Amino acid sequence: MFPNWLLQNNSKLEVINLMKNSFQGTLQLPNSKHDLITLKIADNRFSGHLPKNVAMILPKLSYIDMSMNSFEGSIPSSMGDMNSLWFLDLSANNFSGELPRSLSKNCINLRFLKLSNNNFHGEIFPIYMNLTRLVHLYLNDNFFSGKIGDKLTNITHLELLDISNNNLSGGIPDWIGSIPPWINTLSKLRILLLAGNHLEGQIPNHLCQMQVYIMDLSRNRLYGSIPSCFANISFGMAAGESSFVTSLIRFNAIISLSSYYSSNLELNSDTSGSQRPYRQAEAEFTTKYRHNSYQGDILHYMFGLDLSCNELSGDIPAQVGELKNLRALNLSHNKFSGSIPVSFSSLKQIESLDLSSNNLSGQIPSQLTELHFLSIFNVSYNNLSGMTPDKGQFSTFDRSSYEGNPSLCGSLIEKSCNSSEVPPTTVPFDGEENDTMVDTVAFGWTFSASYAMVLLALAAVLCINPHWRYLWFNSVDWIIYLCFKMFS
Repeated sequence: MFPNWLLQNNSKLEVINLMKNSFQGTLQLPNSKHDLITLKIADNRFSGHLPKNVAMILPKLSYIDMSMNSFEGSIPSSMGDMNSLWFLDLSANNFSGELPRSLSKNCINLRFLKLSNNNFHGEIFPIYMNLTRLVHLYLNDNFFSGKIGDKLTNITHLELLDISNNNLSGGIPDWIGSIPPWINTLSKLRILLLAGNHLEGQIPNHLCQMQVYIMDLSRNRLYGSIPSCFANISFGMAAGESSFVTSLIRFNAIISLSSYYSSNLELNSDTSGSQRPYRQAEAEFTTKYRHNSYQGDILHYMFGLDLSCNELSGDIPAQVGELKNLRALNLSHNKFSGSIPVSFSSLKQIESLDLSSNNLSGQIPSQLTELHFLSIFNVSYNNLSGMTPDKGQFSTFDRSSYEGNPSLCGSLIEKSCNSSEVPPTTVPFDGEENDTMVDTVAFGWTFSASYAMVLLALAAVLCINPHWRYLWFNSVDWIIYLCFKMFS
């Protein structure tokens, strides 16, 4: 159980770290006010409701991590009275209900808020938000509904927004992209994850002016074409921004998220030798048909765009080929038509390219064989024709990359591209061997029919002639008797 004597008997205790153990039961608080600053009890087996007087007993808490437990019920409204709180992680629990108004109104020093993987519902923030210092906001994998609205427009330092896998509806608001003068402070936004909702409408041109490196709009109801101005999105370093952010990741309280590709991004917390905690970033994402976790310097080189599972249509703009930093591009399960842009050959860093389940036609550009890092390529279930490339990386792809395109041909899919070629016929045997050839299928059917006719004829004779029936059963009895004598 939770060792409540730690707080009860140690009035000067400022930090409790019980993470990654097997503590269980409810969270027990002391009987009087305590000056605890940091509370880390993540990854245990705690359950039950949070005490309603948590803010009254622990008013100086600035860092709370209760993630990966089994807490339930609603967030106590008293938590909105924690004026010193800057880090709050309640993710991966069973919390439910709507978010308390006091949390978004009074916790003005909150910089990191993670409530993902719970059962919260209602509007994201139905009232005016006063979280002006918020940097990272995770509300994904809940049951929030309604429109995104403009409640987040006064979060001037927001760098990461994840509201994927909810029940949100409506269009993508203008303030997310090209940013009007009164909201230009959102220029630090680098990670945009809106996947798995009910967002509809066209992709706004405002997104083209973002310096975002991760954009996941998959599994929504977006329609229309991809704006040709998408080539203006950096998917890499912003102007004047250094790519060497290792020191920021390891020592800064606020991480510079400048190069991550993820449709499911996680930021894990840890402690350093100093009194101030730091956070090392870890990204979990799906690419190349695998769900992996990446951590450390490799994240500086991951950029991606995912628009899959929508209702987008029209030609794929050739300008998409100008996004030269992309490592992964997924446009599958849409209604794109036209041909595959030859400009895709400029995506020299691309490792995963998925264009499957569309209405693309024409030939696969031979210039794509210049993509030397390509390890996943999928154009299945389109209307493509002509020969499949077989040079470079394309020699490693199998039939599954091309299935559902009846007009494609090539050695990789074992289909000849020569229309005049006549399939080889069976060469007959010469001489006596040709005369003794037997069709095994016909022989089987003939033998079965003959056997059935013999049995039917024998049964008919035995039923009609009683004398023959007597002889038949007498013979059977005699044979049984001989067999018995032989083996006895």
